[in-house]
Order: sequence, then C-alpha cells, then structure tokens
Amino acid sequence: MQWDGNPSIILDIKTYVGVALPVQVKNIGFTGIFRLIFRPLVDEFPCFGAVCFSLRKKKKLDFTLKVIGGDISTIPGLSDAIESTIKDAVEDSITWPVRKVIPILPGDYSDLELKPVGTLEVKLVQAKELTNKDIIGKSDPFAVLYVRPLRDRTKKSRTINNQLNPVWNEHFEFVIEDASTQHLTVKIYDEEGVQSAEIIGCAQIQLTELQPGKVKDVWLKLVKDLDIQRDNKNRGQVHLELLYCPYGMQNGFTNPFAQKFSLTSLEKVLKGGAKGKDAVEDGGKDNRRKEVYVRGVLSVTVVSAEDLPPADLMGKADPYVVLSLKKTEARNKTRVVNDNLNPVWNQTFDFVVEDGLHDMLILEVWDHDTFRKDYMGGCILTLTRVLMEGEYSDAIPLDGAKSGTLNLHLKWTPQPIYRDS
Repeated sequence: MQWDGNPSIILDIKTYVGVALPVQVKNIGFTGIFRLIFRPLVDEFPCFGAVCFSLRKKKKLDFTLKVIGGDISTIPGLSDAIESTIKDAVEDSITWPVRKVIPILPGDYSDLELKPVGTLEVKLVQAKELTNKDIIGKSDPFAVLYVRPLRDRTKKSRTINNQLNPVWNEHFEFVIEDASTQHLTVKIYDEEGVQSAEIIGCAQIQLTELQPGKVKDVWLKLVKDLDIQRDNKNRGQVHLELLYCPYGMQNGFTNPFAQKFSLTSLEKVLKGGAKGKDAVEDGGKDNRRKEVYVRGVLSVTVVSAEDLPPADLMGKADPYVVLSLKKTEARNKTRVVNDNLNPVWNQTFDFVVEDGLHDMLILEVWDHDTFRKDYMGGCILTLTRVLMEGEYSDAIPLDGAKSGTLNLHLKWTPQPIYRDS
C-alpha cells in the first residue's frame, strides 16, 4: 500500500528545560506491506465476521517537521529526537502484532485482539571493543533495549563512564505478543550530558532464534543502521543472555528469574517490591519488577588451559588463574605451572553466592615472574547457565589474548531459604 497525504498535525512538544514548542507535522508519505485477516468465516454474507489489518513490513515513512514561528534546526538534536519518537509511535501503532479489528457482523471478537503470549527475560551482560565517540577520554556507554519502541516498554541500562568494554550485568523483562515475528533491539549510546546521546551501534535478534525455556547466550555485532546490515566498520559487540518463557509452559521448566517462594508484606517493602501501605494491602503488586535473590554455593574447577600466548623471551609462560566474584569480591587463585602454554591445574574452589542472578564470575590468567606479573587474558561468566543446568563443563575463549581457551567445570548447590509458616 502506498499513501501520500498533506495533513497538518500540530504537536505540543514539552522539553526537559520546560519550554513548550508547537511543532507541525506535514507532507506524510508512507509505503508498506499490509496484512489483512478475514476471521471468523461464517455462513452468512459476506462470509466473515470481522477484518483485522496491520502493517506487516514497513518500506518507507517520511514527513516534514516545522516549528511554528521558528526553525527547528536551531536546537541541536531536537529535530532528530522528535522525528525518531514520531516514527516509533506511528510504526508501533500499526505494525504487527498490533492490529485493528473492524467488526463486519455483530459478535464478540475479543479473541482477535492483541494478547500477551509470554515473557522475554534479557540479561544485558557486557559489550566490548566499542567505538570511541569522545575526543578526550573514552565513551560513556549505556544501552537502550526494546521489543516494541514505546516509552513505557523501553528499558535503559545505567551509564558506565570512560569505558569501551563496559560490564552491566543488568536484567530486564519484556512482554511478548507474537514470538514468530517480534524481535529484540539493542542500541548502545554514548552519554553526552546535556547534549543528545550519540549512537555507537545497534543490533537485533529474532525471537524465532530462541528455544522456549532454554537460555541462549549470544554476542551480537553492532552496526550503524539496522536497515542496512552491511557495515565494514567495527563498532563492537554486545553480550546478551536471552530466555523466552511462553505462558503456560509446563514439562518441569522453571524460570530462574521467577520467585520460588512468596514474600511477606514486609519483605516486599524492604526489597522494593511495594510502595507504602497501599501497595502492601494490594499484595505488593506494582509496575516495578520484584528483585529475586538466589543463594547457594558455586564450585568452580579450573581444569586446564590450551594454546596460551607466550609471555617471555623463551616462548613460554608460568600461568596461573585468579578467580573472583564481581559483587562479593571473593577471590581465589590456582597454583603456578612453570614453563607451560597448556597448563593443567584441576583445582576446585567454592564460593558462597548471595545473589546468583546478579553476580558474575571473573577469571584472569596471569604470567608469574619474580619481579612482575603479566596479564595473559580472561573471561567473564554470568551464573545463569549453572543455575538452570546445575552443572556443566565448557571451554571458554580468553578475551584480550591472541589465543587460548580455559577449560572449566561449574557446579551449583542451592541453599534454599526456610521460613516458619
């Protein structure tokens, strides 16, 4: 369908500094593929009870912005911000799975309306090798994530200052209406203070790539524009853990992000789940997500390493591994294996973990010398996989090294919280 019109729409734009701007939207042009659904089929004319229509694929959406009595370009970044917001709002209001239902014959057509079918749990772990957008120092990255680009359904991470390899380890939840067509979008920005943030790169992943009930660990390559996927410039990568949970999923599947025990009213208040007396009386339900705490013992066996990069003039190294938890800062280290690029340790370390969903295991490989130590590479692991599987073994490539992998075995022993009934 192609539509070109010349409406005059006046928007009242309120800025952060309290100034209201009347903005005119005109010269709207639109091209896209629409989906029409005739349902339910019936015996009487016209043989269907209702029509659903929705935009299945957008090809083009253009319009002109003009500040009434002024020039919109005089305010840096304002035109781009308003244009992006309008595009997102227009597209989301008509793009599948959002649909408009038009009754043709009398009847109840509530089953045709948009309904949530599941939740997408997203852990924004980290990013690496981000493009530096600052002339002095390094970028101050933060992430924006959404399935539908609506203001109340868009999530934003905290900003990590002066860092091109930020570690967030933040958890977000999204409502899913159609897992067969929807996707998750991640955009990484450089915080610019009072100026508008500058985009570093963006990425998308289709929900069809996820197996329901199973965590998917992915690194996504960042590109400049999602509509033009070919991008020869290295803008960095973003690391995500994704779990799609359809409603009503059985077969023994448990969502590790869900509460396994009910909270008392006091705990709901202390853990930020409720807001005052009214929230407690309402069972502690509000729009904010309840924090989940998973306690237990993490057993880490550092089995061996392979193909480590040489660290001395003789082409050898004296490697050892330092293990630590990000939140509790508990530390351990293996013994040193002299003159070996394929060391075997087979050492096990136990860590008491108070918050398994939000802690991270950091492993660093160092070369031991008498007068100094050299960093050889490392890796950062969330605990999501070991929480779900109980235990697993894996070979983890080392970041910050030309070569090398670390062979690990992780085991989780939960320590349930008991209460008097």
